Amino acid sequence: MSVVIVLELPGMTQAQYEQCVERLTGRPGPMTSTSDWPVAGIVSHVAAPTSDGWLVVDVWESEEAFREFGETVVPILQDLGVPDAQPRLYPVINAVTG
Repeated sequence: MSVVIVLELPGMTQAQYEQCVERLTGRPGPMTSTSDWPVAGIVSHVAAPTSDGWLVVDVWESEEAFREFGETVVPILQDLGVPDAQPRLYPVINAVTG
């Protein structure tokens, strides 16, 4: 079952987000395709600044795929000094794409 992941990251900056993306892809610049992810299973990704940090909303094919991604991204975020945050997971009931 697909899941929506909401991750609020107070204190995270755009520069930290961009550094994280660069480490995930192995190249400078934004992720522009689901094939840019280091693990399979991402359906969509949105990132935006908030008044006190950063917000990420993803849709993953499964909770297991998201957990696998977490094994890659959490150490990167920790290395960048991003405060720990607990993702909120929601089951997808309906999704419209394209």
